[in-house]
Amino acid sequence: MADFSWERQSPLDKALVAGVHGVDGQTGVTLTEIRSILLVQVMARRGKTAETAKAARKLFGVEPPAAPGAAFGNGATLIWSGPDQFLVFAPYGDGSQFGRITEAFAGIASLSDQSDGRSLLRISGSCATQAMAKFTSLDLHDDVFAVNAAATTSVDHTAVNIWRDADSTEGLPVYNLAVFTSFADSLYRMIADSSLEYGLRAASIEAA
Repeated sequence: MADFSWERQSPLDKALVAGVHGVDGQTGVTLTEIRSILLVQVMARRGKTAETAKAARKLFGVEPPAAPGAAFGNGATLIWSGPDQFLVFAPYGDGSQFGRITEAFAGIASLSDQSDGRSLLRISGSCATQAMAKFTSLDLHDDVFAVNAAATTSVDHTAVNIWRDADSTEGLPVYNLAVFTSFADSLYRMIADSSLEYGLRAASIEAA
């Protein structure tokens, strides 16, 4: 009988090789797996959209986006994922945040905990946009996909939630991609291959 463990394990344990790859002396793209995430789908129940938005504002300090976009709140980011629904992204921490979310939206929204079902990849660097242009049809120009922009799209026949985070301290764009864990390995390899010509730095970190 095969051994079984309830310990959380990354689907990229084999695919992600930390370090610099591709062009020597260059790191135009940094590709980072963000581990230990909390990702909760919140879907307002019929006639409860306004109450759901009010509850989100009370808990996170911001209302969820009513159209494709992201809102940065207190300890969490709210990402539009469809009409009257959004994702809550935050560090997993000790897990108590999910209890607070459950209490805040009780009776007004349906919740689906996606924390162990999704992987989060973060792409940044001076050539991040060029690398992403190889595998997504989204227009990533600053005038179109600015900070706080978000989209639900298909990448390599895989459903992906993409949102743009605040720029890095160097003023460079930062993109987040949330994908189902079963597709994380193949998506990671494709992004890595797309980034090698610019010099790729790969890493994994804990959400903070």
